[in-house]
Amino acid sequence: MSLDLKALVRTIPDYPKKGILFRDITTLIENPEGFKESVERIAAQYRGKGITHVAGIEARGFIFGAGVAIALGVGFIPVRKKGKLPGETIGQNYALEYGVDTIEIHADVLKAGDKVLVVDDLIATGGTAVAAVGLLRRTGAEVADAAFVIDLPDLGGAEKLKAEKIAVSALMAFEGH
Repeated sequence: MSLDLKALVRTIPDYPKKGILFRDITTLIENPEGFKESVERIAAQYRGKGITHVAGIEARGFIFGAGVAIALGVGFIPVRKKGKLPGETIGQNYALEYGVDTIEIHADVLKAGDKVLVVDDLIATGGTAVAAVGLLRRTGAEVADAAFVIDLPDLGGAEKLKAEKIAVSALMAFEGH
């Protein structure tokens, strides 16, 4: 019988502000069986599909993305906030509630013919994930899939990715914000 991963995610009300139900994955990754099974469930969906790299979105996407990359035997690409990577980078701006932020990857990490899986812990409004897809595609690599541990469907992020022709998978969904 498989583990109930959803039961391992702690909900913290009114964090980071009143009215938000924060879905905390630290309780999932602190559980060795839960962490291992969540990585394996994601990786299992993409075995044999020609993935050459996993791109994890800062910061919790690094945790799951690195594990998935190891499980698939492929390279890992950190998608970082501006100014965090050494060497030459390329960036992509995206809108925040009040302003603009930028994510970056190394300029020489991907080439045409590479096939990238985007991984993050959670898909909410989708702004960062859509920006990551755009950034990765600018290298000439194929980006057609994104995997998340948690989807918050009421916030519409998965639908925004699907509009970008990205197949989206999530291990679990939580209603609400």
